[in-house]
Amino acid sequence: MSRPTSRVLTLLELLQSGGTRTLAELADRLDVDPRTVRRYVDHLIDLEVPVEAVRGRYGGYRLGPGYRLPPLMLSDEEALAVLLGLIAGRRTGLTATTATAGETAAAKIRRVLPERLARRLDTVLDSLSFTEPPGEFATPDAGVLLAVADAVRHRRPVSIRYADREGRRSERMLHPFGVVAHSGRWYVTGTDPGIGEERTFRLDRITDVRTLAGSFEAPSGHDPAQRVLSGFATAAYRHEVTLRIHGTVEQIRARLPAGIASVEEPESAAGEDPAAERWLHVDMRVERLDWLPGVLASLDRPFVIERPDELRDLVRAFADRLATRARQS
Repeated sequence: MSRPTSRVLTLLELLQSGGTRTLAELADRLDVDPRTVRRYVDHLIDLEVPVEAVRGRYGGYRLGPGYRLPPLMLSDEEALAVLLGLIAGRRTGLTATTATAGETAAAKIRRVLPERLARRLDTVLDSLSFTEPPGEFATPDAGVLLAVADAVRHRRPVSIRYADREGRRSERMLHPFGVVAHSGRWYVTGTDPGIGEERTFRLDRITDVRTLAGSFEAPSGHDPAQRVLSGFATAAYRHEVTLRIHGTVEQIRARLPAGIASVEEPESAAGEDPAAERWLHVDMRVERLDWLPGVLASLDRPFVIERPDELRDLVRAFADRLATRARQS
């Protein structure tokens, strides 16, 4: 697609978002001068798109009331991005829709595309393979996701009906800070004002959301994604593991990411390189210990197991197996 044509379509997208757009704003968004914007507007009018000029201090351009744009006006790259996003997003749990919704959306996009472009996209999709079978993910209700996202954006408190992993139902109040997609699941994190503590809830376990009156202020520097990851690292599991590992945070995180382990780094002494290797305190809470010996071996860093004793026994057994196999080879 030629660059002027692409800019004309971008102008149409900007006007489609509603309201009046000033000439200066459109020129800045399109990276052209105001005279060129007027020429692009004339192109749209020639295509029978009812662009209206609004006079006055805050004037500019807007679409005529009641105008409905064609269903899709996508470049080859945009159409491919949309369809691949639907397919890959569903297989990784990043698309918060049911499988049926994703399939019907892709089918509708495919039907309204020009035949030439549709054939090219079919060629890509027919040749595409995934190394993993499609996963089964817990999909949140679309209405719940939209309501929570709206509350996050406008800083509005919500009341939610929630079912925990044992199926126990309760009604909670939440000041939602953000929505996070992680490992095929969707979460909302925020503060429970009743107890003054941060909480994280799975969206697929929320059965109803009701927006409440009032507003709240989110704490400065709050990172919803990091809050979800740290929540996994400190959740109550069967085993509590405490280690000391000699290395850098980056070396440890390469095998023990934030969703699995918390790393406590001591403050650097005066004149000491903060990136230097040192003994770092690592805490984990896990359901099983059998996978840890291999991970610790792959770190290739000195480590000390402070607890539990069972992990020491597993590491010794793992080392004995490696030594035996090495002698056999």
